[in-house]
Amino acid sequence: MLEKGHVKEIIKSPYLLLVPALLFYLIFWFVPVATSLYESFTTISGKVGLNNFILVLQDSLFLDAFVNTLIFALLSLLLQFALALGIAVLVNQNFKGSKLFLFVILIPMALPPSAIGILWNTGLVESGWINSFLATSGIQNVLEALGILKGPTLWKAVSGLEAVMTLIIIDTWTVMPSVMIIILAGLQNFNEEYKEAAQIFGATKWQAFRDVVIPIIKPSIVTALLLRLISGLQVWLIGVMLFGFNNVPFLVERIVYYTDKVRTATNSYKMANAYSIFTLGHVFTVAFLFLRVTKDKKEGAK
Repeated sequence: MLEKGHVKEIIKSPYLLLVPALLFYLIFWFVPVATSLYESFTTISGKVGLNNFILVLQDSLFLDAFVNTLIFALLSLLLQFALALGIAVLVNQNFKGSKLFLFVILIPMALPPSAIGILWNTGLVESGWINSFLATSGIQNVLEALGILKGPTLWKAVSGLEAVMTLIIIDTWTVMPSVMIIILAGLQNFNEEYKEAAQIFGATKWQAFRDVVIPIIKPSIVTALLLRLISGLQVWLIGVMLFGFNNVPFLVERIVYYTDKVRTATNSYKMANAYSIFTLGHVFTVAFLFLRVTKDKKEGAK
């Protein structure tokens, strides 16, 4: 039996504070993942094998969903990082009106995904606010004169890469502020004396920013990009709200499709679990490679 002194040591142990988090992950993450893993490798008859993954590979939209997910995650990551870094640097200058500018930039973060879907859904229709803005501002006439557009654009009729690019633009408007705020936090904790010292020794402003500021705030940048990359690999809701199921497929969209839309089909539940495990492995692999690449670059710089 434990002595009273040992019991007090256990109670005071800092590891005891981890128990709620461990229980949370055990109940809400490990158990569902373990269940999906079991279901994905067992058939309806109870046989263990790769039959469900074979069905996933035979899905006519699997390749499109896989490619669209990768394109969306990578292009949105690059676009949002470039914009977020530029805006963060601009806001960090504390120019007159920077607080108001930051407030406006952060507005999309306060909107729920359903509201964002409704907002853009009303804009992408032929008579929506996007085409109305282009017409009233005169931009429509300019684009038509250049041969870029021919009349009001049917935004919701686009497909393939055009549809993915449309979703990237909408997603950038929505989540770029979250990337920007993390980078801005790193910039505001940066000691300006380092940059000033580099400029004293002959570095230009760009060289000081590239070789001094960026390496020092790199942890903030890596954190923001990793979170954004993982989130990009899990996109589905905005695509379904704007284009519906099957029109612009993504990996997570396939999970929802087989779980909700065709759940009464013979193998739909098993395929949904197989898609879930494949997507989970895909997310872990991309995240691992991203961290490995950023770590290797850091060690190479040293």
